[in-house]
Amino acid sequence: MTVELRHLRYLLAVAEQANFTRAAEELHISQPTLSQQIKQLEKALGVQLLDRTGRSVRLTDAGATYVDHARQALRDLEAGQRAVLDVQDLTRGHLRLAVTPTFTAYLVGPLTGAFWAAYPGISLDVREMTQDRIESALLADELDLGVAFSGEHLPGIDSAPLLTESLSLVVGRRHPLASREAPLPVAEVADQPLALLSTYFATRVHIDAYFAEQGAQVQVAVDANSATALIEIVLRTDLATILPDAVTREHPELHPIPLEPALPTRTPCLLRRESAYQSAALREFVRMAREMQKPDR
Repeated sequence: MTVELRHLRYLLAVAEQANFTRAAEELHISQPTLSQQIKQLEKALGVQLLDRTGRSVRLTDAGATYVDHARQALRDLEAGQRAVLDVQDLTRGHLRLAVTPTFTAYLVGPLTGAFWAAYPGISLDVREMTQDRIESALLADELDLGVAFSGEHLPGIDSAPLLTESLSLVVGRRHPLASREAPLPVAEVADQPLALLSTYFATRVHIDAYFAEQGAQVQVAVDANSATALIEIVLRTDLATILPDAVTREHPELHPIPLEPALPTRTPCLLRRESAYQSAALREFVRMAREMQKPDR
């Protein structure tokens, strides 16, 4: 018997669900059919792939090894399908992008707007997620491009700097500090209740590290998982936040106050999976991203 693509997909479903019934439901086939197909695959390979003796189904050592290769084979085939469908004149195509939250507030809108205006035939899938999830999704070939930060990355991730980002304390018009222009000593931030991104985001890690280095104790009144939420909260309360200066330039109703000493700058980067197929749409999106960050723009 020849091993076919369906056998690989069926095996991966069972491995992920650790259960034949749930895997069959996910695949929209009957459980007996699924069991029969897996047995056919095991017979073709001459090895047992699944241990069915426990309460849940688990991979044997041979099964775990085979699943790794099967998963990579399916990724390569899907990349090949996208390559075949990729049209070099950019009249159609698909691009999967993910960003960390602060970029949603100032980079994603202008960039995707300009790209869609130039290439309306290319569909964009734009997601917001943490940096670790972005890198995992890139490695799993679930994304084409990520926008996150420089630093240590998972093996297999290629990083290229995009711009330099500075941050400030930010308040709304109703805040007592709304008219302040002079830098605010970091020790005085302790008197300001803050709304910040949640602790599992890279921006919050950067902010917490800064306050820890300065020995400053701060009051975090609100944790949010969206930069857009932070903006709305700050505009409607007396809470302050910390955001990239590029965000406040896009929102005149926000007032940035530099801290003394200043928050360290960061380097947003374009992240891709090493050796991944780069479609014409991806290459053009990266070109436009770099063009929009030139100083004279």
